[in-house]
Amino acid sequence: MATRTLGTAATTTLTAMVVGTNDYIPADVATFLTSILNDQINGRPIWPGAYSQKGLLSIPNRGVLRCIEGDYVAFDPATGFPILLSAAAAAGASWVHT
Repeated sequence: MATRTLGTAATTTLTAMVVGTNDYIPADVATFLTSILNDQINGRPIWPGAYSQKGLLSIPNRGVLRCIEGDYVAFDPATGFPILLSAAAAAGASWVHT
């Protein structure tokens, strides 16, 4: 099996939050959390939310990841599937973010 390449169709297609920042309003956080969906069960939201204030990101049907300060948590706009990008990776030239 050969490795593949992966990228987004455009640099701004993913909606993301930065772990450890406090500049979000509650409505934005609620919208973000309900946008992360279960890709195996008809795209249903994960309730009460896929991300907790304790820094845990629930990946539907796969497990839980611990996020640390500076990590980016995003979701795919078409499927709602969550994406975790480490702070070190986000700081690299391969990623563009605001």
